[in-house]
Amino acid sequence: MFRKYFYTLILVAVVAVNFAFPQSYGVNLDTVKSSKYDMGKMWTFDYPPVDYLNEAYGFKPSQEWLDHVRMSAIRFATYCSSSFVSGDGLVMTNHHCGRESVSQVEKDGEDLHRDGFLAMKLEDERKVPNLFVDQLVQIKDVTKEVHDAMETGKTNDEKVANKTAKIQEIEKRVAAETGNRCQVVTLYNGALYSAYVYKRYTDVRLVFAPEDQAGFFGGDPDNFTYPRYNLDMTFFRVYDDSGNPLKTEHYYKWSPGGAKPGEPIFVVGNPGRTERLNTYAQLEYRRDYAYPDVKSMLDLLVNTFTDIIAKNPEKGKELNNTLFSMANSQKVYMGMVKGLNDPVLMAKKKHFEKTLRAAVDANPTLKAKYGKAWDEVAAANVELAKIYPELYSFSINPRTASVEFNAADKLVSSALKKETLDPSKVKAFYKNYEPELNKALLKFRLDQITKKLGKDNQYVKIFANSTPESLMSSSVLATEEGALNLLSQGPDAILKSNDPFIKFAVATNPRYEEVKKKAESLRNIETVNKELIGRACFEVYGTSIPPDATFTLRISDGVIKSYEYNGTIAPPKTTFYGYYDRYYSFDKQYPWNLPDRWINAPAEFDKSTAFNFISTNDIIGGNSGSPVINKDAEIVGLAFDGNIESLVDNFIYNTDVPHTVSLDSEGIVQALKNMYKLKRIADELRAGKIVN
Repeated sequence: MFRKYFYTLILVAVVAVNFAFPQSYGVNLDTVKSSKYDMGKMWTFDYPPVDYLNEAYGFKPSQEWLDHVRMSAIRFATYCSSSFVSGDGLVMTNHHCGRESVSQVEKDGEDLHRDGFLAMKLEDERKVPNLFVDQLVQIKDVTKEVHDAMETGKTNDEKVANKTAKIQEIEKRVAAETGNRCQVVTLYNGALYSAYVYKRYTDVRLVFAPEDQAGFFGGDPDNFTYPRYNLDMTFFRVYDDSGNPLKTEHYYKWSPGGAKPGEPIFVVGNPGRTERLNTYAQLEYRRDYAYPDVKSMLDLLVNTFTDIIAKNPEKGKELNNTLFSMANSQKVYMGMVKGLNDPVLMAKKKHFEKTLRAAVDANPTLKAKYGKAWDEVAAANVELAKIYPELYSFSINPRTASVEFNAADKLVSSALKKETLDPSKVKAFYKNYEPELNKALLKFRLDQITKKLGKDNQYVKIFANSTPESLMSSSVLATEEGALNLLSQGPDAILKSNDPFIKFAVATNPRYEEVKKKAESLRNIETVNKELIGRACFEVYGTSIPPDATFTLRISDGVIKSYEYNGTIAPPKTTFYGYYDRYYSFDKQYPWNLPDRWINAPAEFDKSTAFNFISTNDIIGGNSGSPVINKDAEIVGLAFDGNIESLVDNFIYNTDVPHTVSLDSEGIVQALKNMYKLKRIADELRAGKIVN
């Protein structure tokens, strides 16, 4: 018995060491190679992978199919994806995409986040102020125009400026020609440029939103996990200029029975951003400098907001949206930092770059055009690293700086320019002032600039022997009245003030302007050479690999499948039974408590219905609300999240493990019809039109 446990302990110790040092258990990083789909499967509609889909699934989509799929998908405002799911303008997206809209249509005496919103009749649908959706109606190749404009520049700064000017010119011209909105999209880091033409709809009305506890069941602990049990869906409707439901030819019909494991399915949406084509040097810079600091700030914000809400539960409704957003970003950056510190991941990125460079160097023409680009990017990042401590310490992010640092930055900036500063811009910093949050932000920044610059730095010494508490009690900028009073005294009084925050802003301004200018020049070097690398990549691989995400429409293929996790196997689909199991398993406590209507389910509600599923589709932030369709362009699901394994997808994609978590189409209808009694919408989804 002892021998058995002895060997077990040895094995555990070896695994622990090997996790930290992969080479120690036989993984020779020099032999690690990149994989075919490391760059993912976020295919563009500019260059759809028709031959690949035929080879992989025996499915060769026609241009008619592709056009219909493209036109049925719509971009939801500036942050999510969605789709038309009936010929009468019904729109489907995620609950977390519609949370702000729910707040906007709430009337006095209502608590729609607690109770949900159900428009039982068409006339009950509520217009959401300033909400819009965009439909991609046309794509034009404008690569030559942009490349020609860049080539006229003699320096990197001129090339970047010329590119920016040309893009603005194209967007303005195409918008005038078409009467629609235009966005010039960069593909393959600048190897290609496309003008995307969007038709915008601005009369968008809320139809249905579940209770927050149904739409975000499990809260942050369950976020980025699977198995999952979450009703993350909301429905809207687009109305035409006459105030009637929009008649649209292009919409996704509803699948009769959802998708089965192994069946090819497609996510159609707008992935926000990936960095899979970045160079190894760029990834090193993010790993060692930028991303750890972002993660540290998010850690602070999440912990501080959590504490504030715990001490002041009445502030939960006001602050929870912000906390949810920050907690989501925290997990994202946690995963990215962990991924960039994974030696195997970085070895795969290095191998991809080495292989591409070898292909370029083997071709004299390509080598002459692109051979030096990687070294230029690497050198620029080395220089950026040298000035990073000062850039970080002297720059002010209004969203993450204390009111004192914010006010000082704004007052000094205007005083140096002899500008008249509108008092409302100062007042904005003090709106919704939260002392505990301000104290945490102030302490964090003081600690960070000391860490970055050193305690003996001349600028750090301005705050010597000061604590956040003493600064918040003594600084004239600690209150709105004090800041406005200083503003009223004029530029000279501001610049001569003995307030430590003003002194810091005045003292660091010349050096900040210097390093900011240098950083801009270095980033222009990076931009120009990154584009050259993108062109090289395109010349070598063509469209066999997709470009990085740009919050523009993509189609990603995959299948529903199970996978191993935590020593067991995750099911390909979950059911509503699991929803109730977590409710009881966690003793009905938040965030696993159920909304009232769910506690005693109606007899006709079938808990065995498929609820959520996991698939190998390639998604990232921005894909929230994306429709999941089958080969017949029918809805089989609604994508709403990734799992823990997906958190490195910003840099690399693993096709072996499923990453995409979606609502099952059958679970959607079951909930609408039998739990919420919203039969009119369930019937509309099945019929593809309003059913009288």
